[in-house]
Amino acid sequence: MKKILITIIGGSLTLMGALLIVLPGPAWLLLPIGLAILSLEYTWAKKWLKKSQAHLSQTARWLDRKLLLRRLK
Repeated sequence: MKKILITIIGGSLTLMGALLIVLPGPAWLLLPIGLAILSLEYTWAKKWLKKSQAHLSQTARWLDRKLLLRRLK
């Protein structure tokens, strides 16, 4: 029962996050939350969660550099 509930909730959030990549909305928020929930039961979700976390960190560093350069001008 627990695995089914995790699959439904995590899958729904992940699917909504994936849809919001092309539609307007907070995909960056829903996708990692859904993957985090799914990673409680599935190792493939843990792998994708780590990839998405690395991508978010890389994007945050890029944005910090851009904002810093803009401030220095």
